Amino acid sequence: MKAPDSTAPAGPWLPSLDIVIPLFDRFEPLDAIGPYEILAYVPGATVKFVTVEPGLVQDVLGSLLVHVPTRYSDVERCDVLLVPGGGSFQTMVNDPAFLDWVRRIHAGTRFTTSVCTGSLVLGAAGLLNGLTATTHWDASSDLESYGAVYTPERVVRHDRVITSAGVSSGIDMAVRLAALLTDDVTAQAIQLYTEYDPQPPFDTGSAAKAPAEVLERARTLG
Repeated sequence: MKAPDSTAPAGPWLPSLDIVIPLFDRFEPLDAIGPYEILAYVPGATVKFVTVEPGLVQDVLGSLLVHVPTRYSDVERCDVLLVPGGGSFQTMVNDPAFLDWVRRIHAGTRFTTSVCTGSLVLGAAGLLNGLTATTHWDASSDLESYGAVYTPERVVRHDRVITSAGVSSGIDMAVRLAALLTDDVTAQAIQLYTEYDPQPPFDTGSAAKAPAEVLERARTLG
């Protein structure tokens, strides 16, 4: 699979927008692809995946291979930085050169965002110190080790820093981000076009709602 470099048609009111999503081996697929699906429809947006060296990047489930043609170090600025999570966060937080790049890019973004354990990367880069932030429920203590204050909210915004909770929460964040980049009507139109109207069969989508046996089983999945 080749990583898409999507350019949506520009609306008459909106300049071009560069949106960058770093992908490292063992990334959580929905963390990246869910927001990509939403943000690629933002008028004027170009969504680009980047990595350490051009080549194949494998997801955390082991079956999805994405060809990413662009080095992150070749990107000097962007309007939106979106850091996905999954097992890849461990590589990112332990890579000083990548964290330096995140700090440099953040200095010029309109929004710096994360999904799931991607917030740990923002924390490791020093961008969440003293801020309320969210992440996957099973990584709350890790997030707080970087100086953030964990909240179980699905999406948390502090000016131009936006964090979202685990996996599917990235879609919620992307719809809100689409509204911030354009307007509410455009974001609602994207939500409608993608038919994002969640009606889950079970009410166990948060740690606060799930019974103990479900929490225990969920911890075996990561």
